[in-house]
Amino acid sequence: MPETVLFESESHQSLDDVAEYLQHLANSLKSDGSVTLRAGEETVTVEPPAEVEFEVKVEREGPTDGPGELSIEVELEWDEDGSGDGPLSIK
Repeated sequence: MPETVLFESESHQSLDDVAEYLQHLANSLKSDGSVTLRAGEETVTVEPPAEVEFEVKVEREGPTDGPGELSIEVELEWDEDGSGDGPLSIK
């Protein structure tokens, strides 16, 4: 299935700033369910359904015998047409 990136932002921030951003995201999901993301002139609003697929992944990139780069990825995924294939799953 082809992928279209609707919004992307990457920046260096302190852990405190990242935690504050994630808390704001969580509050938006709890309150009305819609989330608006902004970076410069770019804006996108999404309205996830009550149940989504939730994935948390830790990855290491780089050589197997030396230092690499670690990342934590958090993803919420749902079908645009509202059809789902089951309840919330955590991988």
